[in-house]
Amino acid sequence: MFRDGEIEGVVFKPLKRFSDHRGWLVELYREDELPEANHPVMSYVSETQPGVARGPHFHHDQSDLFAFVGPGTFKLYLWDARKDSPTYLHKHVSLVGEGNLQSVIIPPGVVHAYKNVADRPGWVFNVPNRLFAGRGKKEPVDEIRYEEVPDSPYVLD
Repeated sequence: MFRDGEIEGVVFKPLKRFSDHRGWLVELYREDELPEANHPVMSYVSETQPGVARGPHFHHDQSDLFAFVGPGTFKLYLWDARKDSPTYLHKHVSLVGEGNLQSVIIPPGVVHAYKNVADRPGWVFNVPNRLFAGRGKKEPVDEIRYEEVPDSPYVLD
């Protein structure tokens, strides 16, 4: 059903690690380099155990801006489920994280998942452009999940 290819609106940006005798620093995003529609309103970091996946899921209104800087390496899966997109039914898979530092903007309607393919826990930073469960956590969560859907077209290797 899906074919390999780039996905309209998904933006990959290589990240740079600056190291010295104190340690290292990676700039995750700059407001002056992001479209206004993607300006973050919250942030979080998650740890994912080796061999574990998060997703697949998508958001109706939220864009995610993930930063994969290590530790760990992730297989990132993207599926364009937006019927009005020029890249509808494209699938994109890439390795991101410790060996390939990337930030990735994932627009609404793009189904996404990532799996830790390293032999140790890995971290992912997210600075989405919408509040989880809205202001005061009083609104429905903008997330359609497929992890438990039988015969889902969104399959991880």
